[in-house]
Order: sequence, then C-alpha cells, then structure tokens
Amino acid sequence: MGVFNFVDDGTIPGCAVLKLSDGRKRSMSLWVEFITASGYLSARKIRSRFQALVAQACEKCPCRDYVKLLTDTSEVRLRIREKYIVHIVPAFRCAGLWPRSAAHWPFSPTQFSIWPNPNQINDVKNEGFNILSKESIYMKDKQANSEGDAWIMSFTEAEDRLLQDGTRRKCLSVLKTLRDRNFDSSAISNYVLKSLVLYECEKHPNEQEWCDDTTLGDRLNGILLQLISCLQCRKCPHYFLPNVDLFKGKSIQSLDNAAKQCWRLTREMLINSHCLDRL
Repeated sequence: MGVFNFVDDGTIPGCAVLKLSDGRKRSMSLWVEFITASGYLSARKIRSRFQALVAQACEKCPCRDYVKLLTDTSEVRLRIREKYIVHIVPAFRCAGLWPRSAAHWPFSPTQFSIWPNPNQINDVKNEGFNILSKESIYMKDKQANSEGDAWIMSFTEAEDRLLQDGTRRKCLSVLKTLRDRNFDSSAISNYVLKSLVLYECEKHPNEQEWCDDTTLGDRLNGILLQLISCLQCRKCPHYFLPNVDLFKGKSIQSLDNAAKQCWRLTREMLINSHCLDRL
C-alpha cells in the first residue's frame, strides 16, 4: 500500500484498516485531515469529506435541478431526475495482495484442476481486491467511533473473473430476472445471487455442467434450493469471507416471506420444464 499498511485482523467481519507506515511520517501531511490519533486512515472521514465536495458540486452544476444528493446516509448517493440512484464510493485498489480473512480460498484442494483451476486461482489472487469507504452493518453494532475508520473489502473483479466462462453469467442474469418478477422482498440482493452462483460453481466444477442452455435449468434449480436453505437458516455466507453474513440486518419476516416466494418459484420450475418461457 506504499504509505499505509493493510491490517486485516478480523476485528470487524469483512473489514480492514489502513495504518500509516512508521517510516513514512512525512507523508502524513498529505492525509492529515483523514488520519486518526492512532495513525489510521479513516474511511469515515474520507467519506464525509467526499460527500461535502459532491454536495458543493451539485449545487454549482447546471443540472442541479434534476441531480439531488441524498442526505439520509453518510455515503454519496445521487438521485437523477427522480428516477435513478447513482452510488459513488471512494476506494483503494489492493493489487497483488490477498487478505488473511480470505486465505482459506479455494476451499477444497481436490478441485484445483477443475474449478477454479490453478491459472484462475493465481489470476484472482494477483488481481487483488478493493477496499471501500462504505457503511457496514457490522459497524453499526459497534459503539466506538474508531470502528468507522475501517474499510470494507470488495472482491468484485475476482468474482467477475470466476464467472466469465460458460453460462455462469447468463445464469446470474436469469436469476436476477426471476427475482425481479417473482419476489417482492428486498432481502435477496444481486450480491446474494452472485454469491450463490459461485457456491454452485464449486458444487459443479466441471465445465460440461455449465456448457450451454441444456444444463442451465439444473443450475438454476440448484441455486434456488441453496437460496431456500439460506433463507430458512437466516444466514447467507459471503463467498470469500464466510464469517460475513449477507443477510445480517434483514428482518426475519422479510427472509421468511422470501423463502415462501422462492419455494413457490422453485416448485414450479421443478415440475414444469418449460416454465421459464413465462416466468
């Protein structure tokens, strides 16, 4: 990280901190506004400053009548023409690093030669990950202000790389459409579906199982059954960081309602092979 050391000690699930390197005190002048008394780069302070700058820009820009900054969050979210929400997040790229919290990945060495294969594993770990200045449900449970100085780890590029072959992306796209058309719960995010597709890839590592539309129905059913199980257990582990629960903060009622809707959809797909034409 150059000026900062990346510290992933598991104190806050899914998060890490950036500590100013002992030998780089001169560089502190570049970041002094955002450094805590303990020498950490505060994600909260950067987010606050970024939000203030965006607010100023929105007020001065010619399009201020239809671009509004939402003020009910510490993050930068813009409402465009009362129709779209744009989320802008300050981030650092951690290339060539791999966090200790994800050191267990991949889970089963017996799958190394299938999925993910050795080249994929090396590419993903060399690609690294991002750390984001975002609010975390795990930080909301903490009382100390210092918890807001932590950064959320994001593996978007790694996940996309793992899903690039066969019908994996198509499978995720179909799942999103099925969710939008058949569920009225906000409990099932795009990221939950993406994580379950990755778990399905581990259960079915052979490329023949993701080769074309003839296998797509089986993969969709498998993922929906996974989803039902997660909803009933009220827990959905992050793919790279299994100590992070993607359902944390969701109401029991919303999870139970989603489980019922998911079961109705899955039952229809299991008994009617042509149901995708109308679902």
